[in-house]
Amino acid sequence: MGMWALFATSFRKHLSSVCGYDSETAKVITNKAKPRYKEIIRRLPEFEKADRFKMNIVNCAMLSAFLLNLPERPTVETATEYYRSSMMTAPMKWFCRMSGMKKFTESDTDGMAKTAALQAADRNPYSWNMEFLPYPDGSGYEARFTKCGICTLMKELGLYDLVPAMCRLDYTMSEAGGASEFVREYTLASGGPYCDCGYRRKV
Repeated sequence: MGMWALFATSFRKHLSSVCGYDSETAKVITNKAKPRYKEIIRRLPEFEKADRFKMNIVNCAMLSAFLLNLPERPTVETATEYYRSSMMTAPMKWFCRMSGMKKFTESDTDGMAKTAALQAADRNPYSWNMEFLPYPDGSGYEARFTKCGICTLMKELGLYDLVPAMCRLDYTMSEAGGASEFVREYTLASGGPYCDCGYRRKV
């Protein structure tokens, strides 16, 4: 429930500023979303201690709980802006800046390598499998995902077409971190062979 406490107000606020709902409708949607969020979280298996992607699926559960209670299904564009605006609170921007300071350090790349070796989605369909691919020229690295917990969960919830709304936040968070330029060619949600998350050092 820590996620709900941190972000519920922002998610409710942007139902009005982005989606166009009046304040009373936004309050009703939020009140309905909370038990749905709890229900989604309750059905998920516990993540392994070493799995760094637990918060990703929690974020997905929260966005999905709101989307499922909207009077009208949003477009991908509206859902993308709604999620970006709701997530990028002052504490989240601070978190991104702190993460950016550690980007490309030994602890960062070691953590990515360990995550790649874990292959957590082999045991938990709501987690991720990835490869860690440092760029040969030393300019950064790519995390290449072949299994995606967000795709799994949103497909089960009937929201698969809105997965790109979550994917776009990768660019926003990288920009807020200040240390890397995010580059991508494919996503699983758009029919690609994998999701490539590339981070190039800013010079």
